[in-house]
Amino acid sequence: MVFNPDFLKSDVQETAENQLLTYLQSQHPDVLATVAQSASSDIKEIISRNVQGLVGVLPSDHFDVQITTNRENLAGLLASAMMTGYFLRQMEQRMHLEENLSRTGSIDS
Repeated sequence: MVFNPDFLKSDVQETAENQLLTYLQSQHPDVLATVAQSASSDIKEIISRNVQGLVGVLPSDHFDVQITTNRENLAGLLASAMMTGYFLRQMEQRMHLEENLSRTGSIDS
């Protein structure tokens, strides 16, 4: 998974109103790339399915698919995918924590 830092470029007024966007813009691209690469293959698969469900999927060998949208809708789609990724990562960490706790509990018994 590659993070494109150019996605963060926006007009000054929009940036001033969005603290998260300002924070993301202040990060070094290497930091953002490292975070993006830390996503597991399960998370990447779920996000891929989610995005495909939002934009639709047609087999490329039978259709010449082109999707057209404006900047605001694309930004919304990217923000949705990012939030889904963060949520899934937290749930994945919780799952691993619960698994480890249950193993620890069974050892103590």
